[in-house]
Amino acid sequence: VRPMVNSLVFLYWALFNNFGLSIITFTTVIRIAMIPLTIKQSRQMKAMSAIQPKMAEVDAKYSNDKARASQEKLRLFKEQGVNPLGCLGPMILQMPIFFGLFFALRRTLPSTPENLSELSGLLYTWLPQVDEAVPLNSTFLWMDLAKFSSDNPAPFLLPILVGGSMWVMQKMTTMPSATQQQASTNRMMLWMMPLMFGYFTLYFESGLALYWIMSNVLGIVVQGFVAGWGPLA
Repeated sequence: VRPMVNSLVFLYWALFNNFGLSIITFTTVIRIAMIPLTIKQSRQMKAMSAIQPKMAEVDAKYSNDKARASQEKLRLFKEQGVNPLGCLGPMILQMPIFFGLFFALRRTLPSTPENLSELSGLLYTWLPQVDEAVPLNSTFLWMDLAKFSSDNPAPFLLPILVGGSMWVMQKMTTMPSATQQQASTNRMMLWMMPLMFGYFTLYFESGLALYWIMSNVLGIVVQGFVAGWGPLA
């Protein structure tokens, strides 16, 4: 949390005291750093797609022996150099960043004098200009980034953008389905997760919603250039 707080405050100072631009730049840096992981994820997804026919054969051959089917699939993964968890890399990595930023935003945009004093204690003394930047102005476009999305004008706009961008992102990164049951689960998750996060956005700080939207949009662009836009079709 502390490195995030200092990064946000420094970017705020460097970007003309605009906290919205600070979050957007912070998100862009994070996404650029994750490009190697995104490339690895795309390769794993292509490899998973290539072995789907063989996995279907395993399911058919050992339909009455689930344990043997699992063993054969693990052997198939090992032979083909496929790691199913590799397809989840960017999402797994984003979750601690998301929760870290959740607490960092609340400390960077304090609502009481006591919290402002706590923020001063979190700032690195060697980082130039950070003390001069405090307190930060949380206004960006029509929003107050320190307020919940539900408390800003157009309260449903950010939840819709979060849910919509997350749906597209999931559509592009969902692993191929080996069975009808898995396909059904993927379809359910494709709709459930965006709807759930869209609802939660109403009760998150708008700054956190801005991060999530930008992260999804940048992720979609990177994924499209790395792996193609085929999944959206």
